[in-house]
Amino acid sequence: MEQTFVMVKPDGVQRGLVGEVVSRLEKRGYRLVGIKMLQLTREMAEAHYAEHRGKSFYNGLVDFICAGPVVAMVWEGKGVIAGVRQLMGATDPAQAAAGTIRADLAVEMGRNVVHGADSPASARREIALYFRPEELVSYRRAGEEWLYE
Repeated sequence: MEQTFVMVKPDGVQRGLVGEVVSRLEKRGYRLVGIKMLQLTREMAEAHYAEHRGKSFYNGLVDFICAGPVVAMVWEGKGVIAGVRQLMGATDPAQAAAGTIRADLAVEMGRNVVHGADSPASARREIALYFRPEELVSYRRAGEEWLYE
């Protein structure tokens, strides 16, 4: 079963949207296997956004993600990486499809509520940044036989 990393960013936490994000992912049928709230250090934020180092927006990303608590999560399911990206919507909420998290809950690209890994490699790297293997729970949800063939 595929896993992905999802983070409710400081704006989403401050606006009380953690439950809404979790609810949308659960309703899609994905299984939450790890969750924690934390305040990122600058070092953690720099590691998280390492691929953007040197870009004009890098320092702003790091500063923002450190500005308040975040909720880090690991989700599991068939096609979960692409599915979560679809549920989140485009990075710029103005370009996000109606009904997506960002279209419904965000206004500006710099305050777009949620982050999700964009590839299997990113998912593995980001999960490892925030979770030890023993912090992830393996279980089968009741009713999954109605979700998957």
